[in-house]
Amino acid sequence: MGFVSLLETVDVNTGERTVLAEFDYLIEAPNWTKDNNYLIYNSKGLIYKFDLATRESIPIETGYVNQNNNDHVLSPDNKRLAVSHHTKEDGQSRIYVLSLTGGQPVLVTPMAPSYLHGWSPDGAVLAYCAARNGEYNIYTIPAGGGMETQLTDAPGLDDGPEYSPDGRHIWFNSTRTGLMQIWRMNPDGSDQKQITSDESNNWFPHVSPDGNSIAYLAYRKGDVAPNDHPANKNVEIRIMGSDGGPSRTLVKLFGGQGTINVNSWSPDSRCLAFVSYQL
Repeated sequence: MGFVSLLETVDVNTGERTVLAEFDYLIEAPNWTKDNNYLIYNSKGLIYKFDLATRESIPIETGYVNQNNNDHVLSPDNKRLAVSHHTKEDGQSRIYVLSLTGGQPVLVTPMAPSYLHGWSPDGAVLAYCAARNGEYNIYTIPAGGGMETQLTDAPGLDDGPEYSPDGRHIWFNSTRTGLMQIWRMNPDGSDQKQITSDESNNWFPHVSPDGNSIAYLAYRKGDVAPNDHPANKNVEIRIMGSDGGPSRTLVKLFGGQGTINVNSWSPDSRCLAFVSYQL
């Protein structure tokens, strides 16, 4: 049996799922453009635009940055694209910025590994997960490059940092209390607060454009180690209010790594794009 990636959307109010396209190879991590015309995804190291009207895929020219993983983010004005590319020198992930129309990439994080997840609403700062001295924590750096700032230092893995649309918080996930759970902090790293506390391993919180909802990926306890998010698992996309509280299951699917690693909300906050898999 062959491998199939399904590019899908789901209505967060009705739960209705729509398959936009099927691929007989791996695609991952859609970003939804704010003009509602495209989904941006990665496949085989390259970045593509999926035209929502024609349902055709168009490669974005990224030059020598051609080993991109599923940690890519659009700038708030959607004029730029930041990607995480495994450099040929050591195979480790570093962050680059280029025009969304394609062009010459600019290195932002000389230190590696660095995995991008968030871009501040004012366009000035990138937030990412990085391993320094053997510990994975959350860092920020000016989008044009410069000195990085460490925001977390708790034991365990901190990952998936993403800004709220109003810039007041950075959402992230952390194993510091045992299982992977959803957390929130101020942009300077202060007031780190646990939001979910359940019997799942919860990854990649994504804030809706209207700021009202959080979508995230949940693995069943025991299916994975808390610090791992593999592909080809039975997982759920869950949704909750931005103040926390009870969550609900929006989608049950076969996926995991590559499903919603980066923000995939529609600009009207009504739908999510995601990738599921069939073996």
